[in-house]
Amino acid sequence: MGLGIGIVGLPNVGKSTLFNAITRAGALAANYPFATIEPNVGRVTVPDERLSGLSKVFTKGERVPPIIPTFVEFVDIAGLVKGASKGEGLGNQFLANIREVDAIAHVVRCFEDGNVVHVAGKVDPLDDIETINTELILADMAGLEKRLQNLQKKAKSNDKEAREQAELAEQILKVLGEGQPARAGTYDGKIPKDFGLITIKPIIYVANVGEGDLQEDNEHVKAVREYAAREGAPVVKISAQIEGELAEMPEDEAREFLHDLGVQESGLDQLVKVGYETLGLITFITSGEKEVRAWTIRKGETAPEAAGEIHSDLQRGFIRAEVIEWDKMVEAGGWAAAKSKGWVRTEGKDYVMKDGDIMNVLHNM
Repeated sequence: MGLGIGIVGLPNVGKSTLFNAITRAGALAANYPFATIEPNVGRVTVPDERLSGLSKVFTKGERVPPIIPTFVEFVDIAGLVKGASKGEGLGNQFLANIREVDAIAHVVRCFEDGNVVHVAGKVDPLDDIETINTELILADMAGLEKRLQNLQKKAKSNDKEAREQAELAEQILKVLGEGQPARAGTYDGKIPKDFGLITIKPIIYVANVGEGDLQEDNEHVKAVREYAAREGAPVVKISAQIEGELAEMPEDEAREFLHDLGVQESGLDQLVKVGYETLGLITFITSGEKEVRAWTIRKGETAPEAAGEIHSDLQRGFIRAEVIEWDKMVEAGGWAAAKSKGWVRTEGKDYVMKDGDIMNVLHNM
């Protein structure tokens, strides 16, 4: 399982600059609207210092086990404008791409720069947020109204499932009609995935600032934080310009550069971390002399479900799992030593995985 984050926002807020920086994919960034003609997709590995520590444990002579981290997939979606839900600008073509991601990173311009044209002629992050949110809500309403008509027709023929879904659609439309995203409502049933709702997805507001505002929030960032707090959404402050510079540096130089700026972690690290928290994701690890590998699962998943991430056969044939915390493995120095210390536990089908667990699956094939 990978994490898919769609990067949205008005033109010229720094979306493509940020995408270039964190994926090094070279998406076109230009000082005019719609520089991104097709949605750009890039995968970036998730930094995890636990993996390098475990790789050292399982190094034998010159044989260093490869590290395979988990990843985040970023989708850079062309700048939306007012009227996008009705086909303005590049319109619904790009709204469809947002439906495929797990979460939305809404990049908001929080910097002043007379050399970079703002599509609305002024820097007003709250107005920008309202514009994008309104378009996403209108797009959801249009799609759901069409679906409701079909469901109501089926419900007339005593289709119980269609009747229940029609009632659910009406509840959602009421929330959307009040100018609220679908995620703001409380509903009687679980929303089917094929409703295709954009505003049900978790949102992360990304405040794009200049280098001078990385440590202290400027007034634009403060306004975004207040808005997000009312919605219960997280905010990540990033300088797309700085992220671009970091992307070109060796790892040790990048760390030193961040230290000089008085910042502990890069914008990418922050965004990935918040993305995981927002979606309720954790990482478990498989490790040995062959490889050290991270896997992404949802909080609350059991050992067999985690095994299924490795291979579906492991879930079907799951017998039990050997589990140990990653730091205990590092301290022990390997499986044999960890078992001799009694640190390796045998867990059954009901075991709920924890972040940082190392698991060895015992199974029937």
